[in-house]
Amino acid sequence: MAEGHTITIEQGTRRVRVRHGDQILAESGRPLLLRETGCPVRYYLPAEDVRLDLLTPSDTRTHCPFKGDARYWSLPDAADLVWSYPEPKPGVAEIKDHLCFYEVEELEEAA
Repeated sequence: MAEGHTITIEQGTRRVRVRHGDQILAESGRPLLLRETGCPVRYYLPAEDVRLDLLTPSDTRTHCPFKGDARYWSLPDAADLVWSYPEPKPGVAEIKDHLCFYEVEELEEAA
C-alpha cells in the first residue's frame, strides 16, 4: 500500500439491500465492509446474493493500484451500477466473488 493508504475489510453484521427504483437487485446478510483511505465505506456482497440475471456486463474496466482490475455491470437506465474485482490483489483477496454497488441500505441487525 502507498504511504498513508490503508484498506481494511471486515465481515458486516447487518443485513443489507440494494434497490434501483422498485427493483431489489441484491440482499445479503453476509456483506463485507471495505474501508479505504479517502473513500466511503463500500459493501461487497457475495455474487450469489446479487440478481445477476437483471444486470448486463459492461465493457467498462478500471484499474485500482490497491485492489486490481475491476469489471462492471449495468441496468438499461443505470450504466456501471455494480463492479467487482475478479482477480483482486492479495491484500484484498476476500473481495473475490463479491460485487459492490454505489448505494446500499442497511437493514436490521443480523440474528
